[in-house]
Amino acid sequence: MSLNVVLISTYELGRQPFGLASPAAWLREAGSEVTCMDVAVQPFSEEAVTGADLVAFYIPMHTATRLATALVERVRTLSPTAHLCFYGLYAPVNEKYLRSLGAGTILGGEFEQGLVDLVKRLASNGQAKVGTPEPVVSLDRQKFLVPDRSDLVPLARYARLNVAPGEQKIVGYTEATRGCKHVCRHCPIVPVYQGNFRIVQRDVVLRDIEQQVAAGAQHITFGDPDFFNGPTHAAQIVRALHERFPDLTYDVTIKIEHLLKHAEHLPVLRDTGCLFVTSAVESIDERILRIFDKGHTKDDFVRVVRMFREIGLNLAPTFVTFTPWTTLNGYVDLLSTILELDLVENVPSIQYGIRLLIPTGSKLLELPETQEILGEFAEEGLRYHWAHPDPAVDELCCAVLNAIKKGQSQGESRREIFARVWELAHEAVATSVRKKLWVAGLDQAPPRATVPYLSEPWYC
Repeated sequence: MSLNVVLISTYELGRQPFGLASPAAWLREAGSEVTCMDVAVQPFSEEAVTGADLVAFYIPMHTATRLATALVERVRTLSPTAHLCFYGLYAPVNEKYLRSLGAGTILGGEFEQGLVDLVKRLASNGQAKVGTPEPVVSLDRQKFLVPDRSDLVPLARYARLNVAPGEQKIVGYTEATRGCKHVCRHCPIVPVYQGNFRIVQRDVVLRDIEQQVAAGAQHITFGDPDFFNGPTHAAQIVRALHERFPDLTYDVTIKIEHLLKHAEHLPVLRDTGCLFVTSAVESIDERILRIFDKGHTKDDFVRVVRMFREIGLNLAPTFVTFTPWTTLNGYVDLLSTILELDLVENVPSIQYGIRLLIPTGSKLLELPETQEILGEFAEEGLRYHWAHPDPAVDELCCAVLNAIKKGQSQGESRREIFARVWELAHEAVATSVRKKLWVAGLDQAPPRATVPYLSEPWYC
């Protein structure tokens, strides 16, 4: 029996979703009729959902989960007998809430085989009330198939790479690994993968990139949580990629700890077309870094910045700038460090206003430091409320976010938005004389060459 399956993605950072293309290949090979729908860039299709046997929402991040849950009632109205499934990183940690909305199946970790098994059960047992259900989290090693992108929205409709003023590249997206061997407490990957990672076979990765290049991709984003979880695997892929497509560029994400530990691979990245490396620095406050269990220090971050300059690579650091343990002086210190290290052009403006998200399953919940500030769990928002002990810090966060939104709406540069944020921070700590001197210096300093960046900010 062939089932009618609809896979829905609601948001994946402006990328063509690997989380639709990969399971689509598996399900079609198993004989299902599959419709992929990315409502981030295309209208919701009532026709596709009506009469579906299985509707599965891909939820790799918090924003995607909230957007997906808002569609459930609409799907239930259009296809009341459809089996509902949520799969992806945020499915297991929100299992209780998703089941309350009518979800029959929750799949996390390596989900492709689970979706195939679910379809087989549905074909045999109707609403799959009979038989052994698939595990909520599977870390089984899979032999991947080349993702099927045949009915996805064209790459040109997604985020672009801004290379220089007036110059953009079409961006493709793939994954060479999933999970992470580290257990940073604030990370949403940890509750699912528990310090494990899984590779996507090299030939599959390369064939996926090849089909995207044929579809117009000029740059590839590797979506691995950490590209150096398997450094040898990563180096083999980019060497083969560069040999096949010498003009193709790419970007990756790697933690500070791995950039230092596997520094011998950095020239390989540079020489094979890596334009920038995103790294979740999160903070330069040693206490916050210990609470997050990040595995690096402020000095380590500074070492990496200098190492990248020497090698000739661009670093794109990201931060969780507002936490319950952030102080006004600490925030100013972060801005000062970014300025002193000449990283203003490297940091996406939204990073100055990121507020710590504490979802269910977070390892932060195990700490007394977190329990001291924790409020109630907001089911609709899928997060725990928290307020900073110093109201001035929360006020600064709101002011910074408003300044960023206003600056971006007016087309201001990263340097101009940084200057706005700098002023707000120094007003908050009442050091206006120092503030004016520093802002004047920022205005007078000539900007470095534009660092390539994606038109969709790194923000989940």
